[in-house]
Amino acid sequence: MNLRLFRIFDVPLQRLFALVSASSMVVVLGACSPAPDGVDIHDPYEPVNRFTHNVNTALDTVAVRPVSQFYGAVLPSPVRQSFDNAAGNLGLPSAVLNKALQGDIESAVHNFTRFAVNTTLGVFGLFDPAADFGLEERPADFGNTLSTWGVNEGAYLVLPAIGPSTERDAAGFVVDSVTNPIGLFFGSDTNDARLSLSLTEILNFRYEFKDTIDGVLYDSADPYVQSRLFYLDSRRFGDGEARGAEAYEDLYDDLIFQ
Repeated sequence: MNLRLFRIFDVPLQRLFALVSASSMVVVLGACSPAPDGVDIHDPYEPVNRFTHNVNTALDTVAVRPVSQFYGAVLPSPVRQSFDNAAGNLGLPSAVLNKALQGDIESAVHNFTRFAVNTTLGVFGLFDPAADFGLEERPADFGNTLSTWGVNEGAYLVLPAIGPSTERDAAGFVVDSVTNPIGLFFGSDTNDARLSLSLTEILNFRYEFKDTIDGVLYDSADPYVQSRLFYLDSRRFGDGEARGAEAYEDLYDDLIFQ
């Protein structure tokens, strides 16, 4: 979930603090130990992770799930899809930056072109004419970038209100949050709009796939283990795609679209 961590680019001091924080997170990655030999799931923080998972599930029960049901019932699907389109469009500059950092210049140009088309012809991203031109989104974040650079994923983590992650992806999340080009080039108001639309995107996802998510969180024999398996395999699948590897599969995609 792309939740707001900092207000970016408002004043020089905040910008400096954000960039120093992001840099510090990358430095901390040097202390992330790889999984021991023969261990596929490195979860040394399991007791704390399970506690956080339970807190997140309680939050879903009392807030996210009921609010998402209200959101889905009040707004028709085309309106919700337009908000999702706009959220994805405002996230594209970050994907452009990360594709460039990964050395994938062709995908960076592809994403930039998609952003330009949807921002203009798509009325600030509310519509997706770029898809008709074969300009599908090619997602990328700084966690992917770190993986491409050879940084190990570190231990599995469950982040409060955000959910499954790893030490590497948590650091990447912070870097993406404080360096999104949207705030730099279009101002803090645009960045605020991106964050607000990200929340509507989360609510719509929770509404659209309520049966799948409820099945994992509430009907699994061990929801923590199930969530961990789905996150790690799907994340490794995405990182493998960035490196041209095929060691894992996207379990989220298989479950949601089966």
